[in-house]
Amino acid sequence: MSIRIWHQSFTVLSDLGAYDEALRAHFRKVARPGTEIHMHGMLPGTYRNNYPGDDIKYSALQYLHGLQFMAAGINAQDQGFDAYAISTLPEPALKETRSLLDIPVVGYGESAMLTACMLGRTFGVLVFINELVEQITENAARHGLAGRLTGVRHVGFHFADVLAAFSDPSDLIERFRSAARGLIAQGAEVIIPGEAPLNVLLATHGINAVDGVPVLDSLGAWVKQAEAMVDLRRANGTSTCNRGYFSAQPAPDRVREVFGFYGLSTLLHAGGPV
Repeated sequence: MSIRIWHQSFTVLSDLGAYDEALRAHFRKVARPGTEIHMHGMLPGTYRNNYPGDDIKYSALQYLHGLQFMAAGINAQDQGFDAYAISTLPEPALKETRSLLDIPVVGYGESAMLTACMLGRTFGVLVFINELVEQITENAARHGLAGRLTGVRHVGFHFADVLAAFSDPSDLIERFRSAARGLIAQGAEVIIPGEAPLNVLLATHGINAVDGVPVLDSLGAWVKQAEAMVDLRRANGTSTCNRGYFSAQPAPDRVREVFGFYGLSTLLHAGGPV
């Protein structure tokens, strides 16, 4: 039986040709036959340029952009998707979106950390947006995994370097290995390459370990976890918690009323599959 997953990126995918193409190819490789991953990015014009990191590094702006992630989740469920994936390391509005939907919601960072815990006793994260160090450290604690995290470090290069490396990756891969060794020296038994563009670059070129320590394919991890969550739901009705402040689901019509009150109804699109 087929599975349809709505992938939601923090980038405007149409602005990033090489990354967009590599991402599609990677999904075709890791998804099982019958799984369709429908790629969605942020709305054109969301950012001032093709680099979302200028906004992501600010908590307030990330919070505001999280409204697109919440709306996209509602759209995914309304359009009959089987799962919704927040495919970005910061996971804006993850718990809020999960509380709005009946279908499984998987987060890139959460899936990566949980998978890393099955591959080693500890893990470390490398990011190319330095300001994310604080947030990812806090996210690990929120996921109950602070005791398994050895550290979050800047990898030593930036978004533009990663995009350029899709043409010539050799130097950047060596710089990644050097940064990974720093986390390994701290005790990391699994390395999570933070943001999705870096993950895709490394996976495309077969970088799955450094000095015997696994380098996790975080995108592959969320694909497999999304497939598993859909399978469990179909097999025995397994669903997310729907009780308490963080998890209770508000009435869908009230959610739409609130979006409308704040002038955000255009973010919600009922209708057929896209």
